[in-house]
Amino acid sequence: MGILVLEFENDLFAGEDRYYTNGVRASWITPEEGVPGLLRDLGRLIPFFPGEGELKNSWSIGQSMYTPKDLEADPPDPDDRPYAGWLYVSGGLAEETGQRLDRLSLTLGVIGPASLADVSQKEIHRMVGAPVPQGWDHQLENELTVMVSYERQIRALVQTGAGGWQMDLTPHWGGTLGTPFTLVNAGLMLRAGRDLPHDYGPPRIQPSLPGSGLFVPKARWGWYVFAGVDGRAVAWNTFLDGSTFRDSPSVDRRLFVGDAQVGGVVSLGRARLAYTHVFRTKEFDNQVDREDFGAVSLSWIF
Repeated sequence: MGILVLEFENDLFAGEDRYYTNGVRASWITPEEGVPGLLRDLGRLIPFFPGEGELKNSWSIGQSMYTPKDLEADPPDPDDRPYAGWLYVSGGLAEETGQRLDRLSLTLGVIGPASLADVSQKEIHRMVGAPVPQGWDHQLENELTVMVSYERQIRALVQTGAGGWQMDLTPHWGGTLGTPFTLVNAGLMLRAGRDLPHDYGPPRIQPSLPGSGLFVPKARWGWYVFAGVDGRAVAWNTFLDGSTFRDSPSVDRRLFVGDAQVGGVVSLGRARLAYTHVFRTKEFDNQVDREDFGAVSLSWIF
């Protein structure tokens, strides 16, 4: 059976409208029998994969938006985060052993007006009666992007109590190499609840704690709360450093960025609904405040 995953991230959940302001992504995760033979052969050649689990592959399409703090300034403050949008498609291969999940993905996309982020945000703001951002004419120009990512998550210290109560700890680490982001990261997540679905935490849009769209219900319904942290060493972030091959607005990126997140998950039958609240440290030198936003995801097994 395949899994459809829908994700929505927005700073509206924190009462803000700035920086990483919106992200949406839709993904389809194939069942093991749906993985093409060519990808199976590729999976056996990947040195990071353990070679003893179930293979899955995924396909995604998404869009992310970034804006400065002051949406009414035209031109925008040159010391604030530039306007930028990113439209992308991604293909991934994963191997899951029951206690370990390894994922390798390739993401292709476009930054700039071709991402349609300016059109999307302006129309949404008009629909809800919010102030229309004035600085999108100064956004990063069109640029093709390519990115390769690898992540590993391990379910460790699994504790089971009476009445279906469970708790586990999931450390993770990985790296990303590409024109939108180049970074390495590591962290962990703690889950605790009743009849926890077999998963690795709710999915998130990169860069973030990894999570996963994969889940296997253990009962007709279950729930858990979670908390996690992720630390990243960022060598490149186009949305802060500016366009790769031309002059553009930019700010002084910070090398180290951290996320802390808390949230809850409810699974009912074939569906899993999750909410995550994210607290992110400052990403550039002149950033006024840290960044908070929320993430909602719905996963459905078909």
